[in-house]
Amino acid sequence: MEKKEKKDPSQMRQGYTTGACSTAATKAALIALITGESQEEATIHLPVGRDATFTMEKCEIGELAVSAETIKDAGDDPDATHKARIVSTVSWIDSPGIILDGGIGVGRVTKPGLPVPVGEAAINPVPRKMLLTVVQETLQEFKINRGVKVVISVPDGEEIAKKTLNGRLGIVGGISILGTRGIVVPFSSSAYMASIAEAVSVAKACGCEHLVLTTGGRSEKFAMQQFPELPEEAFIEMGDFVGFSLKQCKKQGIQKVSLVGMMGKFSKLAQGAMMVHSKGSSVDFGFLAEIARLSGANEELFREVAMANTASQVGELMAEANHHVFFNKLSEACCYQSLKHIKGGIEIDTTIYTLKGQLLGRAVGIDTID
Repeated sequence: MEKKEKKDPSQMRQGYTTGACSTAATKAALIALITGESQEEATIHLPVGRDATFTMEKCEIGELAVSAETIKDAGDDPDATHKARIVSTVSWIDSPGIILDGGIGVGRVTKPGLPVPVGEAAINPVPRKMLLTVVQETLQEFKINRGVKVVISVPDGEEIAKKTLNGRLGIVGGISILGTRGIVVPFSSSAYMASIAEAVSVAKACGCEHLVLTTGGRSEKFAMQQFPELPEEAFIEMGDFVGFSLKQCKKQGIQKVSLVGMMGKFSKLAQGAMMVHSKGSSVDFGFLAEIARLSGANEELFREVAMANTASQVGELMAEANHHVFFNKLSEACCYQSLKHIKGGIEIDTTIYTLKGQLLGRAVGIDTID
């Protein structure tokens, strides 16, 4: 089978946010409501500073309301909402002003700490402003002074939401309508970092003073077993963004952070890498060999560690030799580097596990930089 070539990031196609799609569908539906004519497309101005035209899959004119539907195109980004149907239903109301709400498949906020108040539809501030602005401008263009109700729906939103962090953030019943720029940049880090910041904010608002940052789903599972007394909101998947996540915790006044992960990423953290993606940093085997020496490794084991191919192989070598002090020292190094990065102010723990969940080492209650 021929190997599929990876696309050059600079050649990857950008897409559009759920907020931009909702705004375009709303404009099409409102124009159809005003004119009585079905709309095949709508052009809107994006927050990023340019116009974009969206094709409407449907535009259904009823007696009391009009619904317009567009399909979200996330470009080359592996977005959970790619190809989602975004529907806007627009109707007249007797009172002046604009009512904006979420329908089927748009989540509702149930926990504090998000940029949307508890009880409201999960339509974030920038998309909310886009939607209200396009309604106001369209009414002015047609010289109409009437109240309007807009309901955004995503028919498959509840199912799509299972692939997102919405449940953890307390957004129930569907997805969020998002997008600060209107466009989706393929493989952008900004969306993931925004979700980390929101997760820390929700945890703080729910009264959590102790958060557990994990590098992925597997390490989070081990962390939940390690800290059964903590609520679900306290566990946050930081992925590769260690430095960013720690700074968010300090910024939002979190008192204690426990880092839970495995040899590969935490070997990088121990040597001072705050972005632990494979492309952003590499394991320094000389560094690991020196920790092995300080842990009591003999010369032969020292050389084996220095010549190892992966951090996991180092872990296996040290575990087989029963040098468990090595893992504790590595955990301590993770704590000290983390504290150094954020200039102190938080108590930090680190725990390192194997892929199968075996505890390798731990450092507890470190809050000062040596």
